Amino acid sequence: MVRVQDLTKRFGKVTAVDHLTFDVEAGESVALWGENGAGKTTALRCLLGVIPFEGTVELGGYSSTNEGKAARHLMGFVPQEISFHDDMTVRETLIFYARLRKTTTETEHSAGLLQRLGLASYIDKEVRDLSGGMKQRLALMIALLSDPPLLILDEPTANLDVRAREGFLSLLNELKELGKTLIFSSHRLEEVAALAERVLVMEAGKLVSQCTPLELGNYLGNQTMLKLYLAGDEWIAPAVKALTGHGYLAEQNGTGIWVQVVPLEKAKPISLLTEAGIPVADFQLESS
Repeated sequence: MVRVQDLTKRFGKVTAVDHLTFDVEAGESVALWGENGAGKTTALRCLLGVIPFEGTVELGGYSSTNEGKAARHLMGFVPQEISFHDDMTVRETLIFYARLRKTTTETEHSAGLLQRLGLASYIDKEVRDLSGGMKQRLALMIALLSDPPLLILDEPTANLDVRAREGFLSLLNELKELGKTLIFSSHRLEEVAALAERVLVMEAGKLVSQCTPLELGNYLGNQTMLKLYLAGDEWIAPAVKALTGHGYLAEQNGTGIWVQVVPLEKAKPISLLTEAGIPVADFQLESS
């Protein structure tokens, strides 16, 4: 779905993105990780085609430089900072952006999105009256109006409280299960664990590592690991899904599951699995 080759972006003497190369398969969810200034947002802006760059970016086989219109048609974007016209209603806002995308809100697809994103009851409210979480859902609906196969998100939950963040991540996981390709930047380990299958670690504009979310935790030096042994192999996949859905870095390891935990919450993953009806037969803890 996405092919990036030697992507480089300079602002004067500053190289914000330095020969970045990676591929993303259709249906994959990939996180860009790094400190402020690592180049994550600049890389996403290059993928969107909103700033010039050196190198090659292809979306669905289309060059974002030479076939920009076709490439942009394949993607929707959810920014970190949301800016709408506060005096417009949700309905008016959707119609405005649908016209920009050369589509319409009068479709079964749009009606389904309103219901799925919980916006139907807010359709005639002014944007100024929406909570931060609902504004983020509105931004997601706008990104999905033309039903693009690729979603690009820049720190999608940075400005949300815990409850709104969990709800938004749940929506993104639903979209992932429907086959959408996701590329997002994040500085939250729990967000990466809940959503990403692969992490691209950036430092000073360069790609320095590719890893799983669990390996990212180890890369950052937080290595308190809980190994859970379940009552049968059939429980492993549901347990991994349940734990990652609650923001834990977890993956199968042989006949058990490794879970990254913090010192004062070592038993919490066991409690979560028990509440979900998933039997834990034994556990061991390793710290380093």
